[in-house]
Parts: sequence; C-alpha cells; structure tokens
Amino acid sequence: MSKVENNRLVLIAGATSAAGVAVARELSDAGARVLVVGSNTERLEERLGFATSRYVCDLTDLQAVTALGEQVHAEHGAIDVLLHLVGGWRGGKSIIGQSDADWDFLHTSVMTTLRNTTRVFVDDLVASSAGRLAIVSAQAVTNPTPSNANYGAVKAAAEHWVNAIARLFSKQAPQAAALSWVVKALSDMSATEAPAGHTPVAILAAAAVELLNADPAVVNGQRVPLATA
Repeated sequence: MSKVENNRLVLIAGATSAAGVAVARELSDAGARVLVVGSNTERLEERLGFATSRYVCDLTDLQAVTALGEQVHAEHGAIDVLLHLVGGWRGGKSIIGQSDADWDFLHTSVMTTLRNTTRVFVDDLVASSAGRLAIVSAQAVTNPTPSNANYGAVKAAAEHWVNAIARLFSKQAPQAAALSWVVKALSDMSATEAPAGHTPVAILAAAAVELLNADPAVVNGQRVPLATA
C-alpha cells in the first residue's frame, strides 16, 4: 500500500456509506488523519470508530456546514483534502417519469451538499501545500438515457462545479487538484463478486490514496474512470 506523505488532514463528507468507510479505512492505514462527517451518530461510531474525529452535520444546511468548518479548524486546523462522497440515486420511466420529488432529492443530496462543503473549505485547499478535492460522478453524464435524466443532469452539474474549482486551483493554487472519479455504480462486494461493470469500493479507496500522491498538474480538472469488476 502507498503511504500518504506529510500527515495530510482529510475530510470525508458522506462517510458512513460503504464507500466512505472503505476510503476512510484505506487513508487511515496509509497514514492520513481522517475526519469523517455523517448524519447519524450511531452509524459514525459503529462504522468509523477508527477515524481521527467524527462529526454529525446536516450538509444541506450552509449554516451547519459553516459551524462544522469552525469546529474542524478549532480542533485540527485547516484541511488538505475534501472527498465528497454524498450521493444517492433515483430513476424513472422515460422523461415523463423524471419526477420533481426525485429531482429535489438528487439536487439536495448531491449538489447542495457539494456547494456547501466546498464553499466552506475551498480556502483551506487553496492554502494547503497539496490541496485535493474529489467527487464520485457517473457514466450517465456522457451516456444519457431518458430514465436517468434527473440523475445524469445533477451529476453533470456536480462535475461542472468541480471543474470550476479546478480552474480556480490552476490560477491560484497549482499545487492543488480537483477531479471527478467516474463509475457506472459502486459495489461493496469484492472484485470477483461485484456485478459486471460495477466498481468495488476497494478500488475507490485505493484511488483516494493515489490522488493524495498524484501530480496535481496531471489530474487537475480530469474525469478519471475507475476500474470495474
């Protein structure tokens, strides 16, 4: 396993999912200090007791995320890495089946949480000697289907937001990088058991460690497809 240099401080938003736990474990084992954020205290304690610190926060509420930033800074200082793993999926039958309720859910869970966390922590990433931002995006962005229109549109918006931050980094912080990992779907099964075309969370976890050690000039602003089962 690669090691993370300089005791980097990583904040994982949406950390109690299978992907979040796998990424947090891999980064912790690689030597990073890992702060994990979720919406449920019991799940945080049960699944992520090994993390450096655990925080309960409603990431859809900018005021709450601002308070989280103040607490993190008071307890640990500025972060080096923000991994946004807050997700969710809703499908529907063709265009007519793309409901307002599903759109509102996806926009809130994916875009609102991404906007809030990056607005609060982007200055940390700019100031870091090796700032990193990453999200998990979807093949649906470049392979649109009527049944996935809501989902693909929100993921496309999330990628645009990340690319805007990548442009900011290129101008103000060339030592930093922002990118989108691309998957069809994530699976908590092993590579031999996961459905064909799905990406095991272990592969995502390994990619997180690689990101921290990557050349920012190479990865900034990139869509990076992850390996599949």
